[in-house]
This record gives sequence, C-alpha cells and structure tokens, in this order.
Amino acid sequence: MRRTLIPFALASVALALAVFFVPRPAAAFGDLGAFDPRALLTGGQTGAAHPTALGRWSYELIQRTSAPARLHPDSVHADDKTIVNEPFVYWSGADAVAPLTSAEVLGLRRFFALGGVMLADDARPVGDGDPTSFNTTARAQLARVLPNAAPISIGADNVLFKTFYLLRRPEGRIEGKKTLDAIVHGTSLQVIFSSHDIGGALAQGPTGVWEMAVSPGGDAQREKAIRLAVNVAMYVLCSNYKDDQVHAPFLMRRRASSPLP
Repeated sequence: MRRTLIPFALASVALALAVFFVPRPAAAFGDLGAFDPRALLTGGQTGAAHPTALGRWSYELIQRTSAPARLHPDSVHADDKTIVNEPFVYWSGADAVAPLTSAEVLGLRRFFALGGVMLADDARPVGDGDPTSFNTTARAQLARVLPNAAPISIGADNVLFKTFYLLRRPEGRIEGKKTLDAIVHGTSLQVIFSSHDIGGALAQGPTGVWEMAVSPGGDAQREKAIRLAVNVAMYVLCSNYKDDQVHAPFLMRRRASSPLP
C-alpha cells in the first residue's frame, strides 16, 4: 500500500508545482504594481506626442515579460496631487514646452523626491541628438525642478541597458546618438532623456499598422526600440518606489540572454 501511495504523492507534488509556475495573464494581478506609462501633461499639453504608443508599450511589456501593465494608460498633469501615485511619467513633445508654473515645479519635485522616474522623449529629433526645441526647453524646465543635478551620458554599461534585454545602444524611430542622457541621484535614474523618438517607433494604429516609418534600420531597428521601452519599464518596476514590491516574484520570470546583432 505504501509503495503505491509514494508515486501518487510525488505526482501530486509535481502537478502542484507545475500549476504554480505556469505564467498567468497580467490581468490576474489587477492594477496593483502594474506599469503605467502615464503621459505627463504640462502647460497646455493634452496628451503624448504619439498617443497610441503608450498602449502598445504596455502590450509589449505584458507579452514579453509577464509583468503587469495597464493597456489603457493614464495621463497626469504635473501639478496634480495624483502624480505621486505612480512611479513613472512619460514626457514627450515635438515643440518647445511652456515654462512650468510654480505648482508644476513643486509637483514634479515631490514626484522625484519619492523616487519617481521620467522618460523625456523628443518626438521630433534630428541628427545625432542635435538640439531641438523640445529637448532644449524640457531640459531647461527640469533644471528648475532639479537645480543641483546636471544630465550625464549613459551607455551600454548602465543598468538600464540590462534590466531585461542586453542592449548595446539606444534606438527609436531614428537611430540617433549611441547614448542617452540622464539625471542621476546616487545610483538611481531620475530623468532619462531620449533624442530617438521611442514613442514614434511604438505608435500603432487601431488596424495594427505602424504609424511611422523607422529610419534607417526599419523593422530591426523598431524591435530594438521596443526592447529599450521594455527595459525602461522593467527598470521602473524593479525600483523601490514607496517600497512597493508586490510584483517582485514574477518580474524577472524570464530574462533575455543574447544582445541583438
């Protein structure tokens, strides 16, 4: 009798473990700890430069990593008290940004003080990171928010390029320069400046057609841009913003091991 029960018991344990480790849909986790690529609104802005990019960003994160993300991302004004409710904001634009109000400056300071992360993404970049109206004015306004921190260049040795995919350089709708700029506090990234238009590479219409051509690398370059977006999301999710670690057990379920050629 004992000999027949042992194999049955082992099989039961194996089945239980198999069920436990089967990846679950992100919806099962609810919104708690989910990545929300919120569009940051300042001045008269009404949305991200490429609104459809945000839902696609969340979709790619869910499909590739099993981490939870909101398929219908929010937007938030810099002076809204809810800006501190989530650890990430996405500030994008194709034109010069208006000077921040004192309330917007204070709102962003609270956000960064709690460990928030911002991606400032130039939607109309030129050349290899040449100055543009959005890039120049966004940096000037963020210097008012974080007056004692100057952007530095970060490349493939930074953790951002290793959080999920191993990437050699940033790329977006345009190839751009080989590094990103960032405002760093201690070892943590506060603001990531992209002159690559990552959102432009992610933007996809309701029919599934990509909205913008990617140059010069086409589909392969778009894939690298998506991978960079996933890495940014994983960096945010793996941080200790408000000590929220509810998502930690499944964030790194899978990890890519090979860089793109």
